[in-house]
Amino acid sequence: MKAARFMEQGGDLQVVDMPKPQPAANEVLIKVEACGICHSDDFVRQGAMGNEFPRTPGHEVIGIIEETGSNVSLFKSGDRVGVGWHGGHCFDCDPCRRGKFINCENAKISGISYDGGYAEYMTAPYEAVARVPDNLKSTEAAPLLCAGITVFNGMRNAGLRAGDTVAVQGIGGLGHLAIQYAHKMGMTTVALSTTEDKKELAMELGADHFIATDDVDPVEALQKLGGADLIVATAPHADAISSVVDGLAIDGTMLLIAAAGDEIKVSPLQLLQARKSLKGWPSGVAPDSEDTLKFSARTGAIPMIEEFSLDNAQEAFSKMMENKTRFRAVINMSL
Repeated sequence: MKAARFMEQGGDLQVVDMPKPQPAANEVLIKVEACGICHSDDFVRQGAMGNEFPRTPGHEVIGIIEETGSNVSLFKSGDRVGVGWHGGHCFDCDPCRRGKFINCENAKISGISYDGGYAEYMTAPYEAVARVPDNLKSTEAAPLLCAGITVFNGMRNAGLRAGDTVAVQGIGGLGHLAIQYAHKMGMTTVALSTTEDKKELAMELGADHFIATDDVDPVEALQKLGGADLIVATAPHADAISSVVDGLAIDGTMLLIAAAGDEIKVSPLQLLQARKSLKGWPSGVAPDSEDTLKFSARTGAIPMIEEFSLDNAQEAFSKMMENKTRFRAVINMSL
């Protein structure tokens, strides 16, 4: 089979021929149809999470099960499935025994702990596998297994009630999905971006209000709307996130899903009086992926994508890293 691999730390992707993998007893073999390209795939290139080289990245995978391991009964050959960031868990550690599989002390990560979906075939532990609705295209479903679930699962666990005001900070790979989800969930949806350039797009995606933060004070603008019950921080810019905390309503929550490495500056006084809070949320496990996919299939909340062939994986990766893709790059194995 062909696979796009990082052959050495810091190197470019190289498309190589390699043996088709065989599933272990608790694994499935997937013939890959599409795989999204995520900024987190740069962790693989850098070896930042301890992966070996060479390594095939990819944790937004959609494909068809071709073979199942001897211990797998939940899935069968021919099932259309997906694999996201959470690539398996041990079932035995304390978090697993308490049902908190996303916090498994021995968790695997697709495309990091083992070879991922930038390939014609991959294997994955059965507990990492999610079923995919028939009415979602594989190329559209793929980004939902990371960008989609990160937004959807975080928002639905943030204590929202119908009609609440949700502000989405940043209109990129995560943000353009967050706007759609907030709108489809029945929320008053506010889009925050630096300039007016994305206003028309934001309104088409379902935003009720748009705030250009370079032109107006976003805190004042949000408070004129009554404050945000939830601000979904999707752009990884710590200063921009810090600047809108005061736009929260009483009991409002800042949901931190953008993987910003810098410190967010918030004083206790900004939170105390109005009972505001900051909350982080990881993506989710396979059943959460299934919920995300079902919601998107039912409501039409799907990503905007640009498709590439496997042979052009490095071009796709570079465009994603340079923020030149609107909004998610996807490898389409049929190209």
